[in-house]
Amino acid sequence: MIAAIAARGLSRILPGPVPTVLVDEIDLDLAPGSFTAITGPSGSGKSSLLYLLGLLDRPSAGEVLVDGAPTSGLDDDTRGDLRLERFGFVFQFHFLLPEFSVLDNVMLPMRELGQLSAAAMRARGEELLASLDMAEMARKLPAQLSGGQRQRTAIARALANDPRFILADEPTGALDTRNGRAVFAILRRLAEEGRTVIVVTHDETLAALTDRRIQLIDGRLAADAPVQDR
Repeated sequence: MIAAIAARGLSRILPGPVPTVLVDEIDLDLAPGSFTAITGPSGSGKSSLLYLLGLLDRPSAGEVLVDGAPTSGLDDDTRGDLRLERFGFVFQFHFLLPEFSVLDNVMLPMRELGQLSAAAMRARGEELLASLDMAEMARKLPAQLSGGQRQRTAIARALANDPRFILADEPTGALDTRNGRAVFAILRRLAEEGRTVIVVTHDETLAALTDRRIQLIDGRLAADAPVQDR
């Protein structure tokens, strides 16, 4: 089986008088429909690896393959199109536009992709919100939502273009325990639907809810094993 996302000798080094190694020669294969946690101490390179795998950053060395195809030779516009079509991102802070309604925030990636009519975008946005128990919040502004509701809106926005890959960077970092577990339950459901889900987390309890745990230390792969009990 071809990996959904793969890393080959992946490194990210910040130049300077003393170069800073963020990611150091990572080899990795992520299967379609897998749910993977990237863990490790602060400064271990977790987010840096996620941004490389999501084509948000370029490696200093090595390669990221998406569905078996190398990406290092792609220009910025092509990389951007690939991200828009196949990747959905969720971050610790929701980055919702405060002047837009919940529904309009969810529709933003669809508008950028430009493949659906206005009516179809609105219908899809409403469907996504309903699937996350957010239908009644569609016309509200982000300031009128709780933290958990804002993160559900961010997940709906990440799903707007029906991406195959969901990458989440500390998506529960600003949430309480109950809402954090609810977000992880949503991510698990997305993996069970066949999407490849990668989540950076410092929370060992939440990492134990995934299928596979990757641990980084000083930018290097320190451990990679299936989660036995969840």
